[in-house]
Amino acid sequence: MKQTLFLRDDLAEAWRGNDPFRIAQQQQGAIFRNKEGRRTLRFEITGRGYFLKLHEGVGWAEIFKNLLQGRLPVIGANNEYRAIRALESLRIDTLNAAGFGRRGFNPAKQLSFLVTDELHDVISLEDFCRPWREHPPAYLLKRNLILRVAEIARRMHSGGINHRDFYLCHFMLDNSAPIDGLSIKSAKLHLMDLHRAQIRGEIPQRWLIKDLGGLYYSALDIGLTRRDVLRFIRAYRQQPLPTIFAHEMNFWIKVKQRARSIYLRDFKLEPRWPL
Repeated sequence: MKQTLFLRDDLAEAWRGNDPFRIAQQQQGAIFRNKEGRRTLRFEITGRGYFLKLHEGVGWAEIFKNLLQGRLPVIGANNEYRAIRALESLRIDTLNAAGFGRRGFNPAKQLSFLVTDELHDVISLEDFCRPWREHPPAYLLKRNLILRVAEIARRMHSGGINHRDFYLCHFMLDNSAPIDGLSIKSAKLHLMDLHRAQIRGEIPQRWLIKDLGGLYYSALDIGLTRRDVLRFIRAYRQQPLPTIFAHEMNFWIKVKQRARSIYLRDFKLEPRWPL
């Protein structure tokens, strides 16, 4: 039977003499998700926290349903594990993989798992930025955070990765020390929830639009200005704005349209665009 297995030293020691796949299947802990053949839970080993994502096969019906809807089905933990390693190679903070296993040929019944370290003292950018509309942050803090997110997006896309769930809620900011305009430049900013990420040589434009449109949608209610949006675009493309808009105005219009369509779907009203 085909099998792939990686265990970091701490996990290998804790699971020594046992079948890692059986341990993963029987692991107990606080469950965060349990449906569609995938279970996510938190567990501890000698006081250290981990998260386990266990995939036990989605079945052919679910695979065909996704394909008929024009979506690539997520059939195991391999996708997220590869994305973590790809982001690490691009020097983008993400989750730390402690273990990964995949067993079986049949994609509908394949057993796989991913174990990652628990993140401590973090806050999602969705929560961090939520008060901004009523209580605007210091100029330097907002500016430098926008530049950091743009740099992560640029590096990720240039490296051939598109996230497919690219929202502020999936950025986790290290909140262990006070955050200001200077510290935000070096604070850890983890990109997570990578189970749907795609990796390829070059990303088709439609997937870039989906990622950037999703990110824009998630930032529409945090009080950004038009200048903030332009700052992101300039940092993402690493070119002057006149050059960018002379060559790809239609691209950025489609990003805005994508953000609008998601906002209308979720809130049933028009978004308030940055002024």
